Amino acid sequence: MAGHASVLQDGSALSRLDRALLRLERGLALISGLAVFSLMLLAVVSVGGRNAMNAPLPGYVDWIEQAMPLIAFMGIAFVQREGGHIRMDLVIGQLKGRALWLFELVSVLLILGLMMLLVWGSWAHFLRAFDMGAPLWSRDSSIDIGIPLWPSKLLAPVAFSVLCLRLGLQVWGYGRAFVLGLEAPVAVPLIQDVAAQAAAEAEQLAGHDNG
Repeated sequence: MAGHASVLQDGSALSRLDRALLRLERGLALISGLAVFSLMLLAVVSVGGRNAMNAPLPGYVDWIEQAMPLIAFMGIAFVQREGGHIRMDLVIGQLKGRALWLFELVSVLLILGLMMLLVWGSWAHFLRAFDMGAPLWSRDSSIDIGIPLWPSKLLAPVAFSVLCLRLGLQVWGYGRAFVLGLEAPVAVPLIQDVAAQAAAEAEQLAGHDNG
């Protein structure tokens, strides 16, 4: 399962790239959150229109389908950076030093290989829907109100490409930690123990109280 993780920073080139990519990842995660909020508003409008005037929002299902890639894909790179994806912490927690970094390095390399294949496949899927010579540049559209589908299909390779960048940085970070035998490398999620988690949560709550 996923645990609490921290990502250390310093003045190295790797850490600077990590922070620069983090700004992009946070922006994409914000877009994903706004998409969830927008769907909630659409549901209120559709249900309210149906009950009040017997006129639900036209194309409600079409808009949901368009928003699904925003919700499903836009935040995955940010979650990867924070170490929030599903992982076997009970197993990884038993490893220390170079053995841990080697295990993490191999895992991230395997994920990176898979994601590169998904970028290639999702980009080909987008190209099948996109046509500069067609109306609205689209070869296909939603069934109800005819929304072009290529924008939603483009989101998958974009999000997967950002995730590949994040995985590339983590390969660098874990590889550097393995070669140099580092205890606390930068730009990679470090799993916190229970005491560290409690201290971090207490510090966060104290910050909210002071604000």
